[in-house]
Amino acid sequence: MESFNLQQLTSDMNINWTPVFAATVCGTGALILFWKWRNNQKIQKKILNARRRRDKSLQRAEQAVQQFKIQNPDFESSSIVSLSLSELTGKLQDGSLQPDAVLHAYMEKALEVNKNLNCSTEILMESVEQLTEINTQSKKGLLYGVPISIKDNVGYKGHDSSCGVVGNLDQPAVMDSVVVTVLKKQGAIPFIKTNIPQGLLSYECSNPIYGQTLNPCNLKKTPGGSSGGEGALIRGGGSILGIGTDIGGSIRIPAAFCGICGFKPTSKRLSGQEISSCVKGQKSVLSSIGPLARDVESVALFMQALLCQDMFTLDPNVPPIPFNQKVYESSEPLRIGYYENDGFQQPSPSMARAFRETKALLESAGHTLVPFPPLRLYEVFFEFAFKGVMADGGRTLYSHLKSGPIDSCLRDQAALLRIPGFIKKLLSVVLKPVSPRLSVSLKAGVGVGSIAELWRQHVNIEVLSATHPCTTC
Repeated sequence: MESFNLQQLTSDMNINWTPVFAATVCGTGALILFWKWRNNQKIQKKILNARRRRDKSLQRAEQAVQQFKIQNPDFESSSIVSLSLSELTGKLQDGSLQPDAVLHAYMEKALEVNKNLNCSTEILMESVEQLTEINTQSKKGLLYGVPISIKDNVGYKGHDSSCGVVGNLDQPAVMDSVVVTVLKKQGAIPFIKTNIPQGLLSYECSNPIYGQTLNPCNLKKTPGGSSGGEGALIRGGGSILGIGTDIGGSIRIPAAFCGICGFKPTSKRLSGQEISSCVKGQKSVLSSIGPLARDVESVALFMQALLCQDMFTLDPNVPPIPFNQKVYESSEPLRIGYYENDGFQQPSPSMARAFRETKALLESAGHTLVPFPPLRLYEVFFEFAFKGVMADGGRTLYSHLKSGPIDSCLRDQAALLRIPGFIKKLLSVVLKPVSPRLSVSLKAGVGVGSIAELWRQHVNIEVLSATHPCTTC
């Protein structure tokens, strides 16, 4: 009797567990789908709010410009935005131009340029309030009354430094970055933030939050990255001076693509405090903060304004070496090292021609051009630069990208970041006979295997820099 009851119970249990299991699977699936839907709704809401903030700031700027025009019937912005920086600073210093007129002139022009190029992430309306502070300053700084643009990732109190990723939205900076603070002390007026590619590490200029920025020289082309919004805005005439960042060409590429001037100082020459990044913490390849402008003289004035005691006091990590005006103005002939081909990437015919023309011009000006062989570029690029940025296997960068939709121009890069390390190693071995460069790239993309390996990489970079000082620039 007992045996019969046990069999009956077992039979009943076998029958009843099937729908329970099915219901559990269905319920779990439904919960996962619901969670994904909810998460997607939150992401879309954050993106929509960011766009609304940008649109609201653009509307407020338009209203401010219209109000200023009503109060000043003789106001003409074109005569102001056509001035060079040296001309503009001269008129501001002698009082023939007032900061409020200059700010509203550039605000009007920036709004016009942005409509065509989509180069702004937000207008900084605090700039109008800053006019009052500037007028009360007893000493006029080198950039007194000059409106400047700043790249999205440069910290400005009360505003996001998104780096083009959703995870950084709704996290406004609690204080100005050091470079912004010093520029304000020099009388400059940050008035607009500019667009960037998602994650910054790209030669494009597009992200799923603010969209794609276009090249003012050709609307079918990119302005370059990652300081693409700066390059587009300055070339379009909407800014006379801007701040960018550069780790592998992010100032130099937009400057070249847009036909303006850009300068990448030696790393740590200017303060990097409160400058956002999607690979924050890696020390193998250091980023730089630098200027973009219409001409070389403007770039030099930017450096002169920042390399002052305020910079050295606010950030003790910056070496207290002021701008050397004597060296800058010197007409002594220079010895300039060059190479026509780095042995790594073949220059295009137009680039090779531009190089030869530049070399000829420098020699005709009395400078000595000295050829030198490229450094161990293959090793430097893959083992030090690429492997350094991807030291964690790209996990930090990918964690930022996956916080929201991934921009179309980065999907291939994101797909590679998703591949597990052991598969990358396997593909590296398989592809080595067919495509050696792709093989080495995949291997370097795995990152470093241990802390000891990371330390060895840092030592090797230090040795290379000490042996070839030009690699630090």
